[in-house]
Amino acid sequence: MAHPSKAFTLIELLVVIAIIALLMGIIMPALHKAREGARETVCKSNLRNIGLGLTMYLQENEFKPADCGRTNGFFWYDQAGQVRRTTDNNAYWGVAYARYIKETKVFGCPSYRSVAELIYPGEPELIHHAAYSLNFNLFHQNGGNSGVRITTTIRHPAQFIVCHDHVEPKIEQGSRDMFHNDGFGTKNLTHYRPGGDRSRFYRGIFRHNIRSGADFETRGRANVLWLDAHVSAQPETTGDDVPQAWYTGR
Repeated sequence: MAHPSKAFTLIELLVVIAIIALLMGIIMPALHKAREGARETVCKSNLRNIGLGLTMYLQENEFKPADCGRTNGFFWYDQAGQVRRTTDNNAYWGVAYARYIKETKVFGCPSYRSVAELIYPGEPELIHHAAYSLNFNLFHQNGGNSGVRITTTIRHPAQFIVCHDHVEPKIEQGSRDMFHNDGFGTKNLTHYRPGGDRSRFYRGIFRHNIRSGADFETRGRANVLWLDAHVSAQPETTGDDVPQAWYTGR
């Protein structure tokens, strides 16, 4: 005598689906956190490599950094496929150190890729390796004399910012695009705050470990490369805890 086949009842199926949904709700945030943690680790590693390349450049050039005064773009190569020169306004500042940091991907941050799609929606992959913003004060010492040895002007390399996560290639406008502000209670990054002409890019600056979906709050952090080649994380800030001297060296 054949036995009737057993099957899940509708209630049992609903219970199984509910359990799977609950498990997914628990697992997905953990996976997202682990994935972002891996991206941040890659970002920090890349910045350390940039720091080592910069150190080698300085040691071989009398501690005079490259003059990147004209480089203010995101691009490594020209239309002929040649590395751009530092005299090219569209060049990314990394071209000055290409001989010492041979792979352009070192200048890329995995968390920057979605930002690149906003900045350059046509072909964002062309600027994936332009993720860090250079502090123009690195080469702009003593009234713009780029031939000055930084050892004579920057006394504390561990407290001088070389570059950090950002959405533009070079920062040079004080509290409008740097992390410090103009006084306690005011705000930094005013170009990127509400009403600023770059406000749509704000969330791309403190882009690691994001924990808020607000337009002008990520509760995340940005990675920073210092002149002594160490890397640290700067939590999202309005600037009260960031001295201007970290950018000027004075």
